[in-house]
Amino acid sequence: MEYYLAIASTVLLLVNLVGIAIAAWRLSPNGSPAPLTSSQPPVSIVIPARGIENFTPLTLAHAFQLDWPHYELIFCVAEDRDPVMPAIREAIAAHPSIPARILVGDDRISANPKLNNCVKGWRAATNDWVILADSNVLMPPDYIRHLMAGWRPDTGLVCSTPLGSRPDGFWAEVECMFLNSHQAKWQYVGEALGFGFAQGKSMLWHKPMLDARGGIEALAAEIAEDAAATKLVNGIGRKVHLVASPFEQPLGRRNLEEIWGRQSRWARLRRVTFPAYFAPEILLGSLPPLAFGIAAAVIADVNVAAVAAAILLAAYLPELCLAKAKNWPLSAASLPAMMVRDIMMPAIWLRSWIGGSFDWRGNTMTIGTEGSELNTPSAA
Repeated sequence: MEYYLAIASTVLLLVNLVGIAIAAWRLSPNGSPAPLTSSQPPVSIVIPARGIENFTPLTLAHAFQLDWPHYELIFCVAEDRDPVMPAIREAIAAHPSIPARILVGDDRISANPKLNNCVKGWRAATNDWVILADSNVLMPPDYIRHLMAGWRPDTGLVCSTPLGSRPDGFWAEVECMFLNSHQAKWQYVGEALGFGFAQGKSMLWHKPMLDARGGIEALAAEIAEDAAATKLVNGIGRKVHLVASPFEQPLGRRNLEEIWGRQSRWARLRRVTFPAYFAPEILLGSLPPLAFGIAAAVIADVNVAAVAAAILLAAYLPELCLAKAKNWPLSAASLPAMMVRDIMMPAIWLRSWIGGSFDWRGNTMTIGTEGSELNTPSAA
């Protein structure tokens, strides 16, 4: 028995190591310049916004400082009384040379409030290339160039995962470890192996292609617009590709309740949209190989502490090296944050199989235990 347990532990550690190696090969260090592009067509950037976040003035300012010859910004807000409106108006007034406007309204085409908010912006976009960008993305000056450089002959969509940055406090460090060396790593591994998944933070679309297949309304086919985008793109024989260097999402202060709520929500969405891919997630992180290894050591009557230390070293040292090589945020809290993340992951996975409601920026949404059951959101 100890032989099979030891093999299971070793296999899981090797899978993690191979994943890190693939991500290291696929990813460019944070801050790397975008590859040159052969053409620079005009681009529309649709930004759904709701409420004030920790770095709203900074992310707004960056959206007006892109080194692309022709682009427009379309800010979408569901209600005119939203507290983000003055900040957007101030940013537009401070950058009169950049075409920008605010569209207000709530088109209820789905139970996804973010998608509903984007509809008016998509319809108003004047260019063939459209980026759907979350308001908390910290766009580098070469933001559009990164996305356009990711487009290949077989591409249907180019995305970027969020790269957690500017953490303030331990729980923000934990969120960095969720976003960066865990989620981003595995998303880039999937893309490198030929089955990339869309990520809704930044999505570059060729508008005529999506319009020919139902337009933005087609993304209402699933609970999450990125899941619907993945299935749509795969259904037409194209692929989802990722930028070489993901874009930052500055975090600021976070607490345990926020992280638990956000990670549980994402896990439930993955469970109902891609259950076959989600189920093996219980084997990710350091706890499964650690549990198998300790069990093998106990049965074989060898030094349990030495075995546990070796497994943790094999699990975390490569991850720390990946973060260091790619210029991702690292601090003295990074290793403890990785450990806390891995302790949380099995609980989050188990929680995802239980239906229930959650709050998403003032909208109450409910995911059932079967399929993609979702109640209509209610505005708070």
